Amino acid sequence: MPQTLQYILIALAALVVLCILLKLFKVTFKTILKVAINAAVGVGAIFLLNLIPGVAIPVEWWTALVAGIFGVPGVAVLLIVSFFI
Repeated sequence: MPQTLQYILIALAALVVLCILLKLFKVTFKTILKVAINAAVGVGAIFLLNLIPGVAIPVEWWTALVAGIFGVPGVAVLLIVSFFI
């Protein structure tokens, strides 16, 4: 259970940092909401993939950022990269 809490906290921290950066660059609320939804779906996908035996994608600031910006395609790239590392 503590690992799940860690995933959630890292995802929220990455999302907050991303929203602050987007707001600094005068990005619209619609774009920020789209990135927030991508981040939630991406981190959720990482969490679900980590439930599969043999898959180990760590939820860190850079993986959350990739999942937040690119969404599910970013998670697919992270999955492919995790098999080579």
